[in-house]
Amino acid sequence: MDDPWNRAVFTPSANYRDPNAALDWLERVFGFQRIMVLTDDQGRVSHAEMSFQGRGQVMIGGDDWADYVASPASTGGRNTQRVHVTLADGLDAHCERARAAGAEILREPEDQFYGDRTYVARDLEGHVWAFGQPVRKVGRAEAEAASGLKIEGWLKD
Repeated sequence: MDDPWNRAVFTPSANYRDPNAALDWLERVFGFQRIMVLTDDQGRVSHAEMSFQGRGQVMIGGDDWADYVASPASTGGRNTQRVHVTLADGLDAHCERARAAGAEILREPEDQFYGDRTYVARDLEGHVWAFGQPVRKVGRAEAEAASGLKIEGWLKD
């Protein structure tokens, strides 16, 4: 029997006070592409979806539309979540593109104990985005030794 829960996909969502500006910024700085934009009769974005390199999606919302959603720009810059985007290649060039286009780089590109190279950036309204690229295969024992952490459920062996 086909179980629809086995096909579940996670799609993060980020809210912006100015989602129109966010869509433009995310395209120009990080290279996302719009795949759907819903606007009201005044041209305000009520919902949008973007893709990265044709893989994965992020939803963009606006206007702090409910008491349980807000842009970090509305909360003093605090984030409770971040989106991690995995690139197939070109992480360092992606970081330089983002920096040149105005992203605040919070963590420079660096190889990680688990085999990825990552960097972290802040966007125009304060959302924190992490970008990673697999650069080498690492087994659980090596990752535990390098990190000093006990790791359960390692899927990379």
